[in-house]
Amino acid sequence: MKTNRRDFIGTGLAIAGTLTTSLSSFSDEPDKLGPLTKHTLPQLSYGYADLEPHIDAMTMELHHSKHHKAYVDGLNKAESELAKARATGDFSLIQHWSKQCAFHGGGHALHSLFWNIMIPTSKGGGVLDPCTLADAIVSSFGSFESFKKQFTAAALAVEGSGWAILHYRRDDGALIILQAENQHKLSVWNTTPILAIDVWEHAYYLKHQNRRSDYITAWWNIINWKAVHALYEKAKGA
Repeated sequence: MKTNRRDFIGTGLAIAGTLTTSLSSFSDEPDKLGPLTKHTLPQLSYGYADLEPHIDAMTMELHHSKHHKAYVDGLNKAESELAKARATGDFSLIQHWSKQCAFHGGGHALHSLFWNIMIPTSKGGGVLDPCTLADAIVSSFGSFESFKKQFTAAALAVEGSGWAILHYRRDDGALIILQAENQHKLSVWNTTPILAIDVWEHAYYLKHQNRRSDYITAWWNIINWKAVHALYEKAKGA
């Protein structure tokens, strides 16, 4: 069955109306529950095949349209359940839904960052021109090669599923490299992530099987350093 744009919009509005009604029915003052954000899957600025041969098209499609979409849906579900808890005053599942918010929210945020800091090699991927970010990397790590070796080692050593992340630390303006187990454990306060690599197996297994090191080596060729630089400048000004 074909669905046109008007039908799609109408269905979306109907769902939104149902959600609003269901929450309103729990409380005489639904406006005091706080706003309920509808998180959505971000669009990519490139096609699924555009990062080849470094990341294959099928992996990109599954990773974006299935895995990331699941985190978006999970975050929306968790925040909706917490809104219902506020409406009813029943917080018996607060621990469960709080953890779900952390897990799915972390997945949504980190994947959104991940897509944004990659670009096809033909459009400048992997090239870091002289800039304040390049200077900051040298200042924080001694040299770009030292930074690259430490970041690669951190990504390789993540236990199980997780991420290696470059953060800007506001206390002293330094850049630091941290790991994240899953997408929310081992997190740190007072920093802003500006570069991240996903080392869950779904990010590379179709092409590289269990060879995480091959995937990480290939990934360096598609980093969008201009986007990372923009995030660095934004973090400094925050």
